[in-house]
Amino acid sequence: MSQLDTHDSKIVSLGKSFHAPTTPQYFTLDEDPDVLEELLKEKNSPNTQRAYLKDLTDFFRSMTQRDPVPDAVLEFLHLEERQALQVVAKYKAKMRRGEGCPMGKPLSEATINRRLAAIKALVAKGRAMGICSYHLTEIKCDATAKYRDTTGINAQDFKTVLACCDLSTLQGLRDYTMLRLLWENALRRDELCSLNHEHLFLKNRQISVKAKGKGNTRVLIDISDAISNTLATWLTRSQDITRVKDDFGVAPVFVALDKNSIGKRLSGEAIRRLVVKYCEKAGVTKTMSPHRIRHSSITAYLDASDGDIRGAQALSRHKDPQTLSIYDDNRHLRQKHASIALADLLD
Repeated sequence: MSQLDTHDSKIVSLGKSFHAPTTPQYFTLDEDPDVLEELLKEKNSPNTQRAYLKDLTDFFRSMTQRDPVPDAVLEFLHLEERQALQVVAKYKAKMRRGEGCPMGKPLSEATINRRLAAIKALVAKGRAMGICSYHLTEIKCDATAKYRDTTGINAQDFKTVLACCDLSTLQGLRDYTMLRLLWENALRRDELCSLNHEHLFLKNRQISVKAKGKGNTRVLIDISDAISNTLATWLTRSQDITRVKDDFGVAPVFVALDKNSIGKRLSGEAIRRLVVKYCEKAGVTKTMSPHRIRHSSITAYLDASDGDIRGAQALSRHKDPQTLSIYDDNRHLRQKHASIALADLLD
């Protein structure tokens, strides 16, 4: 075949392509996409996925008496902007009044803002997918006060809590290990329950914990010799249970020991319950939780270090050092002393 013939055949082939059907042959487009499912897929943390689903379920049940099934979600996203704003504003008002809430108690500003954020995220996802034509910028979040109460218990009281753990039993050793990690490293509840064997580097006296707000990113933190040895003891004594991988192919560090759930990863709620149990057993009158222990350890470090904010920031892994100043102010009771001083001026 001559070069001229080859050239002509290419022109013919190119001409045919101009008249080819434009219907996608290799890409399928869903005419009725599940926007909520696509939104949840973007969230790396299962806890975040559950929180979004819970908040959006409350919104749809409250306003439509339906679960957020695809059809219901699409109906909401297909509303005109004026209608959508009215629906969300009405939902916000209901939350403020406590309608449909336990005992009719109004929800806190933080809870209201979280639920509004979930609705806005759904709308934003709908807009990104070309399904929704409005936005909810007119719906404003309420101002909140963060970290008002950072008090907890002191080190001596926490020693009493630890003494309630029976180290001769497997459960007592497990609970003692978790409680010490909560205290010594100011761990968040999710950081503790998500620990797997692969996250422990005991020879280096380090563990790897989830970085809050950074997806699946993990950061290395140092641990004391004491907790490293305690962890090693727990892993040795529980190896027949904790070395078994779960459905996701990983081996959790802290697992349930009861007959019905033995070997399964401890949930955050289970950890909260055991904190409450041991604190009540130790005679602690303040309602405690894993996060209260975190507050307690940060405050205790500030006391022991004479207000080392930078050290407390490294311990707590708070991004904003201003957060630590609230702990420090609460530790010194500065407002209380100021008010007493002003009262004394009147005497």
